[in-house]
Amino acid sequence: MNLSYRIAIKGLAQPAETNEGARVLVDRLWPRARSREELVLDDWYRDASPSPALRRQYQLGEISEGVFAARYRGELRDHPERLLPLMRQVRYRGALTLLTAERDIDASPLPLLKERILFALREEDLADREPASPPCYRHQFD
Repeated sequence: MNLSYRIAIKGLAQPAETNEGARVLVDRLWPRARSREELVLDDWYRDASPSPALRRQYQLGEISEGVFAARYRGELRDHPERLLPLMRQVRYRGALTLLTAERDIDASPLPLLKERILFALREEDLADREPASPPCYRHQFD
């Protein structure tokens, strides 16, 4: 059980560094004009990115940034299984770097995703501290 997890957020244009752990691209679409060979990444995982409908609504300006954030948090909350591969990466590799092709990383959904992954890891760690079953006190009554 590790209560401090290293999760970084970077753009694809930023160079890879040592000790970044697993480098995972978390964009629904593959970045234009980029070959898989030139990108230094361990995986491309689309399932944790916003749904196509939500992403489209936001890009077209149909919903605000606040509404987008709330709905994306809801998608992640309603589908916790989508976080499992990323949680496994950070647990087994010791660190995780979430990558995006978006230029403005802070405006990307990755900070929200990072927040949700950390929350899920803490919840899992706290659940592991609880005993699996109540202690047996039968010997006190014999």
